[in-house]
Amino acid sequence: MTVKNIRFEILSTDLFDSYKKEINNSLAERFEALTDSELSVDTFSFYTSVAAVFSSKIEGESIELDSYVKHKRFDIDFLPDYTRKIDDLYEAYQFAKLHACNQVNLEAAHTMLTKNILPAARQGKERSGNMYVTTSDGKIEYVAAAPQIFNQELQKLFGDLESLVKAELSLSEVFFFASQLHLVFVKIHPFDDGNGRAARLLEKWFLATKLGGKAWFIQSEKNYYAHHQTYYKNIRRLGLEYRDLDFREALPFMLMLPEAINIYSNE
Repeated sequence: MTVKNIRFEILSTDLFDSYKKEINNSLAERFEALTDSELSVDTFSFYTSVAAVFSSKIEGESIELDSYVKHKRFDIDFLPDYTRKIDDLYEAYQFAKLHACNQVNLEAAHTMLTKNILPAARQGKERSGNMYVTTSDGKIEYVAAAPQIFNQELQKLFGDLESLVKAELSLSEVFFFASQLHLVFVKIHPFDDGNGRAARLLEKWFLATKLGGKAWFIQSEKNYYAHHQTYYKNIRRLGLEYRDLDFREALPFMLMLPEAINIYSNE
């Protein structure tokens, strides 16, 4: 099955031709050149630490990569509040490496990554009420999918994910849809918290499902953090309310993922 045979419910190929024109022609070569860090051992993954640290920093955590590597790789103790949320997210990434990319397993990963964020009853559970994303000064930045429709929208997304997992995709198609899964998931905003962390994990998880373990070495979370103002600006470009989103504005966001390889492929 190819993309042409998929009847998408919520994702779209509309921007693919424009996307393909914009991505670097050396994407395949740069991806194949990715290698693991010399710091990685059987019990420690350096690039999983990079992902967990920078995805957490996007959400306001003050952790530094050097400190976390010392904690995780060399068993150096820090205060628990400094590392526990990142440890939870690290565990979720490790879980993803061993399990299929689907709704059930994403909910299980969300349970892990929110152990020190949400009450146990809300971990891995879709929200039941309205959801607003606010700025630091209390202004509404985004109104997520309403409770009456968000579960239906989420099922559409995971239905499309299932079709994509089964399909034969080119490298550029894999990157295109990974970014789109990330963006649509964030816009649906299905959980009470942890949506951004889960969306960035979903993106990487899909890449690894289609491209193999080398995908876990992509430093996408680091790139999003390094340009986090642009990251949020590009998410906002689509509109204020879910019902009014214009996905024709999604291209700048979707180009940030391949950009990560161009910037960090030689580190």
